[in-house]
Amino acid sequence: MLGRTGRAVVSHPGGCVIGVRPIDVHLKGIQALGARVRSEHGYIVCEAPPGGLVGGEMYLGSSFGSSVLGTANVLMAACFARGRTVIHGAACEPEVTDLADCLSRMGAKVRGQGSPRLEIEGVESLGGVTWNVIPDRIEAGTYLLAGAITGGAVRVEQCRPDHLTVLQDRLAAAGVPFQVGSDWIASVARDVRDPERRAKPTDVTTLPYPGFATDLQAQWMALMTLAGGVSVITENIYPDRYMHLAELLRLGANIRRQGSTAVVQGVDALSGAQVTASDLRASAALVMAGLVAKGTTEVHRVYHIDRGYERIDERLSALGAHVERVNDREEALKE
Repeated sequence: MLGRTGRAVVSHPGGCVIGVRPIDVHLKGIQALGARVRSEHGYIVCEAPPGGLVGGEMYLGSSFGSSVLGTANVLMAACFARGRTVIHGAACEPEVTDLADCLSRMGAKVRGQGSPRLEIEGVESLGGVTWNVIPDRIEAGTYLLAGAITGGAVRVEQCRPDHLTVLQDRLAAAGVPFQVGSDWIASVARDVRDPERRAKPTDVTTLPYPGFATDLQAQWMALMTLAGGVSVITENIYPDRYMHLAELLRLGANIRRQGSTAVVQGVDALSGAQVTASDLRASAALVMAGLVAKGTTEVHRVYHIDRGYERIDERLSALGAHVERVNDREEALKE
């Protein structure tokens, strides 16, 4: 919007309750392109200088690593900036690469996608394109972990296994069997009630891509609640992203938090209970835990989950899960 029209007004960000999510990297980047930024009555007002944005050189890293959406926003704005823009510390996530490739097909001049250094030469305009967006690696990883926690054979097709290499590495370390093809990945059936076939305790640390994704941290924690020993999970992207921890405790998990680290002592079984989802990935983790908990688990506020998983209840039911969706609309409106 800023690049095309010279002015954009948006509200301060909200979203899932996963801790503070500053937008300083976004604003720093567009200011490096010459934009003026101010805050008015809860809104952020961004205005390009007379003549439009101007290319610049900037560093977009932060104390928590690179910013995916910060990189994406500055990349899109830079496409319309006069001259050359260089972004150092750019996010290397596949989603950023896919965006850069799409913009290039639309007429943008982008080099370095997939690396921490992006170069953009501004253009006058972009044209239309037909583009197939890359598969959602977090959705694929979640279903794979659902198969891992239940011991089911779940084959996720039309995905990109090369985008999930670190998850494959951690599953192998946990002794969870899986198979991989060119565009599919599948968990292998096993009897998780057999102590010899339980997942082994395995540590993970969330990092920018290609490290372990923060958006798979909650689901991994659910898996480790039933591992045969102690696992350590360190959250380096959003240190407060542990709202699911207390809810997993309601199901009988044994977890304690120490700052940005969670120590998970595996238990023999989880027990169904009423739990509350605080955010998108916590919702998925609680549903996963409910699949293996003894008795009935009720997950409230599941309207979060629909932002990241299309018809998850229907898909899990098709895999043999006993899942029933109860209308959560009234609960959402009350909030």
